[in-house]
Amino acid sequence: MTAPAIEFRNVTKVYGDKVVVDGVSFEVAPGAFFSLLGPSGCGKTTLLRMLAGFIRPDEGRVFVGGRDVTGLPPNRRPVNTVFQNYALFPHLTVRENIAFGLRIARRPRDEIGAAVDRMLELIQMEEHADKKPALISGGQKQRVAVARALVNRPQVLLLDEPLAALDLKLRQRMLLELDLIHDEVGITFIYVTHDQSEAMGVSARVAVMNAGRIEQIGSPAEIYDAPRSGFVAAFIGDTNFFSGRVAARAEPEYVELALEHLGRIVCFNDRQAQPGDRVNLSLRPEKIRIHKEARAAAPGERLNQVAGTVEDLVYMGSHTKYWVRVDGVRVEIFHPHQRYQLDERPPTWRDPVHLSWLADDGIMLEQFTSADATLRAAPPEEIGEEPGAG
Repeated sequence: MTAPAIEFRNVTKVYGDKVVVDGVSFEVAPGAFFSLLGPSGCGKTTLLRMLAGFIRPDEGRVFVGGRDVTGLPPNRRPVNTVFQNYALFPHLTVRENIAFGLRIARRPRDEIGAAVDRMLELIQMEEHADKKPALISGGQKQRVAVARALVNRPQVLLLDEPLAALDLKLRQRMLLELDLIHDEVGITFIYVTHDQSEAMGVSARVAVMNAGRIEQIGSPAEIYDAPRSGFVAAFIGDTNFFSGRVAARAEPEYVELALEHLGRIVCFNDRQAQPGDRVNLSLRPEKIRIHKEARAAAPGERLNQVAGTVEDLVYMGSHTKYWVRVDGVRVEIFHPHQRYQLDERPPTWRDPVHLSWLADDGIMLEQFTSADATLRAAPPEEIGEEPGAG
């Protein structure tokens, strides 16, 4: 049986009276692209630093490739780290920066030259090999930093907010390049970020962290479409929350919910909730359809439908964002533009409309906390992570 590439066992880290990492346990499979995702101060960077050996846990053990490395210094661990500020030597060329670790390890000259050439080809920087860092772009510097970390062939590559210093388009391009490099070299990548799109775009599995604990680990699709907590539903993408209780069983796998503002609706009962249980419903904006007239359900279709009034809208090109007032609550809807129809007038301000969604598209959750509600209300820049935090 192959040992996990990474394993944390009941790891805890305390600074003063603050528990930064609280009894965390999880495993990462060999060769995986695994992301630690969460807001500022959630503990993800602390986990990465414990894995790198820069700090030690107060409790618990850290394993790499089945070997306990908890007490080992950074230079004796089979991991390398890529930082967001590149940390390149300004007086060395691209080639010399990549070769630095091999020279410190006193590898033969021929071996160093061949290894560096392979890395230059991998990151497509052959023509820039003799340039100093000041003469290349931010994206190129990050590629060099990745190559320098990979050239020693570590078992695990740690990436600590590696794209935070780049602009949006360059981040998107570098994400693709990182994914291609991962596929090429086949080692385990541990990626720390507060940016959902980064984590969801390249990772096979994602761990969502909150207040020192892991809320959920799963594939990007599982994290987005089947969140296990109000925090995960609120932090990943946009969602609508509605509170209420289970009113009755509708069918063996479905229940009828009595929700504030929405009234009676049907929902898939994956949580085995019982009549009388208090629940929240998470409903993604893209799951909701907006119509001018009430919609008839297709045969066998479990359709929920409510009436409201358009309160606001924003045209986004690929879709329109609607906010519809339904009995005192604002509901957010993403309406896709699948066809361009000049002869059809879409719903606009103050129009009466009907909203519909399938029973399987709503996700029942435990009642969210006041912290989750605050997170929902905060604009993106307030819930992001400052460089080096968390």
